[in-house]
Amino acid sequence: MTDFGDQRRPPGEENIAVLDARGLRAIAHPVRVELLLLLRKHGPSTATRLAERLGVNSGTASYHLRQLGAAGFVEEDRERGNARERWWRSVHESTSFNDPELAEREPEAAFAFLQSVAAANTLRVQRALNDVQTMPRPWRDAFGMSDWLLRLTPDEAIALRRELQAVIERYRRETPETVTGAPAGAEQVSLIINTLPELDATATAHGTSDAEKPAMEKS
Repeated sequence: MTDFGDQRRPPGEENIAVLDARGLRAIAHPVRVELLLLLRKHGPSTATRLAERLGVNSGTASYHLRQLGAAGFVEEDRERGNARERWWRSVHESTSFNDPELAEREPEAAFAFLQSVAAANTLRVQRALNDVQTMPRPWRDAFGMSDWLLRLTPDEAIALRRELQAVIERYRRETPETVTGAPAGAEQVSLIINTLPELDATATAHGTSDAEKPAMEKS
């Protein structure tokens, strides 16, 4: 279904939170999804600093961090914290939710989690759009937004997703280690991929079935 905050290392070195029912219910909130994204993207932080980034009050951020902590998604960073300031860090590098049976057993939590991830991704896209005009020319040229209409079976859709993942694995993951070892000019890039079945779209507006026609592309 979805891999959230995915910054996985090579096979065998993954640090992934695979959601069970308890974890799904705990993470199914937009503020908690955003908090995890920030901790995974920027590293350990305090409730106050995270609240400023999210535009919420520190009490709200503290409450949701405690809930994430109780569920095992975040933990106190005792090397940074002190009596006045409590620091938090993400326990995992990514969260995986690929259990259809769990989604059926916990439909409300599954929908809330996926909605929260979708909202977080939309916000990331909007932030990039807001900044694109001020980016250096090479990064403006690298900026891309594309969507394609395909006609696939469920098995083909799964195979496509796996093939895309294999391509992505050839590139450099964003981890603390790659920040120091990356070549000059390398910056953080978000790659967001959605597989969206549209089961009521049995024909195009013109009555054709051009299954591989690009719907929109900017690259």
